[in-house]
Amino acid sequence: MKMPESSLAQGRKRVIIEGVTPQVDCGRFAVKRVVGDHVEVQADIYADGHDQISAWLLYRREEERRWQETPMRPLVNDRWQGSFEVKQLGRYRYTLQAWVDAFGTWRRDLQKRVAAGQDVTLQFLIGAKLIEEAAANLKHSEASHLESWIHQLRGEGGEETKLRVALDEDLATLMARYPHKDRVVRLDQELPIMVDRERARFSAWYEMFPHSCGGGFKEAESRLPYVAEMGFDILYLPPIHPIGHTHRKGKNNRPAADKDDVGSPWAIGSDEGGHKAIHAELGTFDDFRAFITKAREHGLEIALDIAFQCSPDHPYVKEHPQWFHWRPDGTIQYAENPPKKYEDIYPLDFETADWQALWEELKSVFVFWIEHDVHIFRVDNPHTKPLRFWEWLITDIKRQYPDVIFLSEAFTRPKVMYQLAKLGFSQSYTYFTWRNARWDLTEYFTELTQTEVREFFRPNLWPNTPDILHEYLQTGGRPAFMIRLILAATLGANYGIYGPAFELCEHVPRESGSEEYLDSEKYQIRYWDLDRPDSLRPLIARINRIRRQNPALQSDWGLKFHSTGNDQLIAYSKSTEALDNVIVVVVNLDPYNPQSGWLHLPLQELGLPTQASYHAHDLLTGARYTWHGAHNYVALNPYSQPAHVFSMQKST
Repeated sequence: MKMPESSLAQGRKRVIIEGVTPQVDCGRFAVKRVVGDHVEVQADIYADGHDQISAWLLYRREEERRWQETPMRPLVNDRWQGSFEVKQLGRYRYTLQAWVDAFGTWRRDLQKRVAAGQDVTLQFLIGAKLIEEAAANLKHSEASHLESWIHQLRGEGGEETKLRVALDEDLATLMARYPHKDRVVRLDQELPIMVDRERARFSAWYEMFPHSCGGGFKEAESRLPYVAEMGFDILYLPPIHPIGHTHRKGKNNRPAADKDDVGSPWAIGSDEGGHKAIHAELGTFDDFRAFITKAREHGLEIALDIAFQCSPDHPYVKEHPQWFHWRPDGTIQYAENPPKKYEDIYPLDFETADWQALWEELKSVFVFWIEHDVHIFRVDNPHTKPLRFWEWLITDIKRQYPDVIFLSEAFTRPKVMYQLAKLGFSQSYTYFTWRNARWDLTEYFTELTQTEVREFFRPNLWPNTPDILHEYLQTGGRPAFMIRLILAATLGANYGIYGPAFELCEHVPRESGSEEYLDSEKYQIRYWDLDRPDSLRPLIARINRIRRQNPALQSDWGLKFHSTGNDQLIAYSKSTEALDNVIVVVVNLDPYNPQSGWLHLPLQELGLPTQASYHAHDLLTGARYTWHGAHNYVALNPYSQPAHVFSMQKST
């Protein structure tokens, strides 16, 4: 029986490549990195017999055609490793190729024969033939590099001279680059990597309603030094667009608004404009540009909220009625989550027959604000819009504007949250707000940072939002706010707070059992006393300074949890790969009572001495402790010091 052509083509390809990492869903989605990262690639690469293998990692930016190559090295048990640096924003691709290395095998065995005192005269001729076969596959200019070695191995020189030629490292390097093409096995995939700027991996967000700063953008400029001095680098504004009048909500989400009620910024659109307009009470586009410029002078980057929903007064309602759900009685379906009703908001109909025009218009909203110098967006409720829409939109925008960062505000089912991250969202909200017990935090953050989830999901931790005042903060007093701040800022490389509500420990819910704030800024203007003596402002500034000074806290991957013998104490460490920066955090999770326990540290894993003393420098208080061994006593009072943030140092 005649062998199929495909089998003939593969007949001399003996290498198997499998188990390639990193990849997401067999290469369907991109893994995430930031500029300057070294992408470490591993794979199982093996063949029959005992011949040597040569394996190479190939990589390129997506828009480039030419591959760059770097050799891989064997680890153990047929596992190989290689790495490359991603130096530019945008998408990269990588793949692998490998082959049975006849020349490398010959060279290895030659050394064994010489060491055993065997006659190797014939072996030199075999080596010359291998080089000649390689040269036959090359252009004349390339083959000429190999000819001198061929002549020397076949010449009249002595064994010592020929051995020097055979083991020449330049020859080995050259031969490794010119395998028989019909023997090269190439991975049948080009695996994608999305490379963002560093702020996608490490950032501190501060959410602020500009309408509560005493006016519009001009007045909000006076708040910028306050935010910057606390050490934040992203100032996030809720929607800044015109607010609808029809069915406008009153204070505390009352169905009927009083004459002076401002309405919800998320009820977007009026006769002043829609998603590409600014609320007149906030100012003009010139005011907004000046605000962005002034923020930049303070080291702050402005992020905007994008919420794809409309008030009944939005221009889309008149201009594109086909983009909304129409009910049998001739009215448009408003938003509702029965029994709750949100008559001031119309959802968009993503299943409209005119969906392509709708998609293009919504993409143009992002482009509009990007061209007005906004490059970070918090996207409201993306899980209520089609997943394929986000993949298309984010891919298209990042192709043109690769520095744009998208934060997914999706508190929904885990698989949906993960899918949104896979589709391109740079950062993602998490369940941190509802994780308050030691076991819950440990289990959840182990999943986020030590499994394949970390390849695509960058968590952004928020202890509060305008929508969420958790019971822990409602009942735990000032200690609860300190505890949640320290956890958010040290467990996550990305975190944020909604202020000034957070630093002023705003804790009163609208009613019992609710996570809504009483007198929420979502429906009214608030006036805050920023100079209150009980403000957490100094602690926030200290925490953000610690984060900036310690590279270990600027990534999620180095997180490891440690035992304390007390479920009310959680302990974890973060370290750089070189262990030149090791941070150990211990937090009292009980906002009411002092707690103590014995902290156990894996000293060798943290680069600390097992037989000598070492130092634990508390970066929160400045206190220094000399510790011996793996077990050390800790005690934390939630009212005075709810946590330690130790910098671990060897004794000098």
